Amino acid sequence: MNSIGAIVAVIKEGQILLTKREDFEVWCLPGGSAEDGEPLATTAVREVFEETGLHVCLDKLVGIYSIVQPGRGLYAAAFTAYPTGGDLTPDPGEVIDLNFFDFAHLPEPIFLNDRWAIMDAINGVGGSDVVTSHMEWPFLLSEDREEIYKKRDESGLSRQAFYLQYFDPKTMITKKEIG
Repeated sequence: MNSIGAIVAVIKEGQILLTKREDFEVWCLPGGSAEDGEPLATTAVREVFEETGLHVCLDKLVGIYSIVQPGRGLYAAAFTAYPTGGDLTPDPGEVIDLNFFDFAHLPEPIFLNDRWAIMDAINGVGGSDVVTSHMEWPFLLSEDREEIYKKRDESGLSRQAFYLQYFDPKTMITKKEIG
């Protein structure tokens, strides 16, 4: 099973917009999966608006980031953008907090490969990075998001503790290739 989508580093006055995910209570870039037949740039703009209430203009492709394991791959095109309008409003179904943060004072923990994309966006990388993280998938390959959420809710752990137990980026083998 593969998933492809977009993440966006919305940058304004030396700060980057991060959202805190509802499902695992970790910080990340706004973004999500592409709809069938949807261009990734359209996905990026749509997801930022849905999750944050902001309209943005994309200005650069940062890179392609992936997390792969046997039978499963998550692929995201990372863009930088600047806000052009709208009101900063979290999507209540996905986002429990959002804010612009100074580059030097990012909150923790940060979701999976988003850390690479954030640092690349802040450092002005554009279109030349390929980042692949290899990890053991902690669940059965047949399990979908709803089944994982059920296990999360039944675990007795906080959402963030569950995430850190099963998806801790420190345990992933990451290879960054400059091409």
